[in-house]
Amino acid sequence: MATTKAVPAAGLFSQSGRMTERVREILSWYESDSPGTKTNIARLLNSGRLAGTGKLVILPVDQGFEHGPARSFAVNPAGYDPDYHFDLALEAGCNAYAAPLGFLEAGAGRHAGEIPLILKLNNHDTLHDEKDPLSSVTGSVQDALRLGCVAIGFTIYPGSSASRIMYEELRELAREAKSHGLAVVVWSYPRGTDISKAGETGIDVVAYAAQIAAQLGAHVIKVKLPSDHIEQDAARKVYESAKVPIGTLAERVHHVIQSSFNGRRIVIFSGGAKAADDAVFDEARAIRDGGGFGSIIGRNSFQRPRADAVKFLNTIMGIYGGDIK
Repeated sequence: MATTKAVPAAGLFSQSGRMTERVREILSWYESDSPGTKTNIARLLNSGRLAGTGKLVILPVDQGFEHGPARSFAVNPAGYDPDYHFDLALEAGCNAYAAPLGFLEAGAGRHAGEIPLILKLNNHDTLHDEKDPLSSVTGSVQDALRLGCVAIGFTIYPGSSASRIMYEELRELAREAKSHGLAVVVWSYPRGTDISKAGETGIDVVAYAAQIAAQLGAHVIKVKLPSDHIEQDAARKVYESAKVPIGTLAERVHHVIQSSFNGRRIVIFSGGAKAADDAVFDEARAIRDGGGFGSIIGRNSFQRPRADAVKFLNTIMGIYGGDIK
């Protein structure tokens, strides 16, 4: 059953209707990009409750493909309906909604112009969960244009034996997207036979993954929150000799931002599996204090009843916006 259409919490521009200095500063970092691409980056930054602040909270719903429908939506059955996620993103005032082709096709026409959309162009299922993952390309730049998206999304797995294929696929898709004025959002998740489970979120590996995404031309980079684990022996020597501060989560976030062209690329952090509210709010504070640009939160939001999810997301936005300490 379709959900009732929500009214956007804020329009596609900042509350004043003008471009803020912070957004102008961020756009200035993307010197080689066309006015069309900068306009779409601005649409991301000037949407929702955080419009104009330079902060982002994005709702991603690719988990049905990535993890399976029951694992993703059974805890909150309303989530089986693609329209539910459009409405949740709108009611909460998210900057954007990101999803694979099918979910966007199911509601993009009905919600045209209401919220910036990001089409996830590759996906990976867990029916064959290989140690060195390689996602399949499941959408196209033309699909993104047809659906009115502001950006494409693409996942890379640095450390996978198949990483070269993903890097080359991203290079071609990013070139095509930019030629049409779209922005590029890269999920950069280290994973592979030679990386331990702890290493997937180790500070040296996450910072490296962010750097790789930036070097591949990402405008917006999504990584997981880093732990204080150091995976690579060679990296450990440098972290210790240079006395890189990584003791607190805020310091580690700062280092990841520093590793993304010294803060000249937008870096947002994954919300991960559903967790206790206070733990997620403390993580948001660390992201804010470390100079991060925000969060992309899926399961931690849509696996809650809608009213609870809206309240939860608004609290995170309040932390990023400075209304909540």
